[in-house]
Amino acid sequence: MTVSGVANPRSRTTAAGSGAESAFSHSVRVYWEDTDAGGVVYHAQYLAFLERARTEWLRMRGYGQDHLRATHGLVFVVRAMRIDFRAPARLDDALTVSVALLECRRASLVIAQEISRDQVLLLDAQVRVAALDADRFKPCAIPDALYQELQGSIQDQSCTGIFR
Repeated sequence: MTVSGVANPRSRTTAAGSGAESAFSHSVRVYWEDTDAGGVVYHAQYLAFLERARTEWLRMRGYGQDHLRATHGLVFVVRAMRIDFRAPARLDDALTVSVALLECRRASLVIAQEISRDQVLLLDAQVRVAALDADRFKPCAIPDALYQELQGSIQDQSCTGIFR
């Protein structure tokens, strides 16, 4: 991934295969700014890692957050989140943050996410995201083209491993 044409060593995004998103992941390196005094990732920082992965998942589809706001007057906001912290991430860990769509309604999504290190599960989350009109902050429909694409990408919850 690049930022202003410069490679960003902090993150990388991949999506294997065609069609389904089962292998979508976003890589993140843990830096000092992500940790507490003991070198363990501060609990709120995991939310930022999850958000970045969801944002890159949308960007991969051609629907970056800025594009959605400018073209469709739409923003996605977190409505609810369930998180299970299983093991800590530490300074300099290379993490993989996954995204799998579980449900797509006209104005909301339910997304399963996991954070792992070397295939060891550190955190899993289920995130409900609402589509809102960017000016009024009221619910609005997901644009038809994106909605149709998302409908074809819904994962079976039993296949995601979420909340094992």
